[in-house]
Amino acid sequence: MSTETKNYPSGQPAQHQDRHPGLEHQMNPQPVSEDPRLVGSGRLKGMVSVITGGDSGIGRAVALAFAREGAEVAILYLNEQKDAEETKRLVAEHGKECQAIAGDIGDEEFCNRAIQKVIEKFGKVDILVNNAAEQTPQDSILEINAGQLERTFRTNVFSFFYLTKAALPYMKQGSTIINTTSVTAYRGSPGLLDYSATKGAIVAFTRSLALSLVEKGIRVNAVAPGPIWTPLIPSTFPEDHVADFGKDTPMKRAGQPEEVASCFVFLASPESSYIAGQVLHPNGGEIING
Repeated sequence: MSTETKNYPSGQPAQHQDRHPGLEHQMNPQPVSEDPRLVGSGRLKGMVSVITGGDSGIGRAVALAFAREGAEVAILYLNEQKDAEETKRLVAEHGKECQAIAGDIGDEEFCNRAIQKVIEKFGKVDILVNNAAEQTPQDSILEINAGQLERTFRTNVFSFFYLTKAALPYMKQGSTIINTTSVTAYRGSPGLLDYSATKGAIVAFTRSLALSLVEKGIRVNAVAPGPIWTPLIPSTFPEDHVADFGKDTPMKRAGQPEEVASCFVFLASPESSYIAGQVLHPNGGEIING
């Protein structure tokens, strides 16, 4: 790979999407899902991966990184069909077929059916990436109603339990589970109270599950991204917030999904064989001591 420094923009135009979840193909600029200078080395060859939220954002970048390293890829997404088709096309460029399964991961029955479809196609699960999430900013806890609270936890936490339970019988020694948490789990976020609470729960879930499965030879870790340019941003924040998104980091910009994906590759590969119950922090230089 070239030693040329990545030169990503320090901002993005003001924009907003009314649709939830957001759509990557409507973003300006498009998130960077892959560094074309990277060349795979077969670190995940022969492995089967399942990635939630794999249609766009961090999930798409992870899908491409895994495919580049030789893994088979299955993505779960809600209803973003056009984005999912683009992920499938990009995965195919690495010589891999991408199985795309649409549905609500907050529904345990869907999670069970999705894993069964993966088993029917690939026969096993080696890597489970619990990544999909939703957020709804509110100025006060008084504005978070029961419906929003339950929906946020159902998507961001319940699904991690559902999919882990569904996939675990098909995982074996050497398999890995990687959970996406957030910098907000460590420093909080006054406008994202319920979202931050789910991300804190994911850290505790990761540590506890790691201890539960370590004797089976299954490693569990997490990644806690900082501000990353994904469809979640323009679909949930007002235009002026989007324009300034990421500028408060030490690096003065939002990160790109491909800058996070390498953490998942590392944690999924045998290179991290002595790491369990830990969290990696691609967050633009913010020190959170977690």
